[in-house]
Amino acid sequence: MTLVKICGLRDAAYAVAAIDAGADFIGLVFARSRRQVTPEQCHEIVEVVASRRRAAPPVDFDAPSRGHVSARTWFPAWAEAIELSLARARPLLVGVFAGMTPDEINDIADAARLDLVQLSGGEDNAFVRAIHRPVLRTIHVEPGHETADITEHIVPGLAAATLLDTGGTGALGGTGQAFDWDLAADVAGRFPVMLAGGLTPENVDEAVRRVRPWAVDVSSGVETDAVKDPAKIRAFIRAAKGAARDH
Repeated sequence: MTLVKICGLRDAAYAVAAIDAGADFIGLVFARSRRQVTPEQCHEIVEVVASRRRAAPPVDFDAPSRGHVSARTWFPAWAEAIELSLARARPLLVGVFAGMTPDEINDIADAARLDLVQLSGGEDNAFVRAIHRPVLRTIHVEPGHETADITEHIVPGLAAATLLDTGGTGALGGTGQAFDWDLAADVAGRFPVMLAGGLTPENVDEAVRRVRPWAVDVSSGVETDAVKDPAKIRAFIRAAKGAARDH
């Protein structure tokens, strides 16, 4: 079953709605954005997530060491480790970062008790290595990109997982615009990926069937008038998890 991340949450009540609907990941945006959380909002959401989990954070990921860097084993092993962690402590908290130093990110991740760090600012390999928590690395797919342009950035031994999002917009995410799903499907056939960009309750079923991603990520697609909509959150998760994903 496809995993689902509801991102850009700024209100504990909407976090509860996402959890009750079956969200696997709750995304908090710490990068500069209209969805950026304040410390107070972050605290409220972190506390409500902790109250809903069977295991106390942080989650201990039973994943491969960086000494085992085969692409054939690294990413599937991390996907399995994350799924096992979800079975113990659903949902996992993901912090979205860009334009900060590794030290700043690590400090926020500790204070907010994050499970995963999502890097969305084009950070290099050395930057990824400096992050203490498992990293979800964003690759922005630009117009004209081919598979090799993406896979060259999917490096075993660094990030735990890869998120594919729409590029060429000047924004780091939450654009509501899709990119080439055939290209995404080619990458997803080689590595477990999280698919983002232009997903909605109306099209996520098709996206899952065509791309066969490990997970999907949505923010603007479950909003009404720029505010998270519990009905859309429920519809999105229901459609994503109900879609056939035959490999």
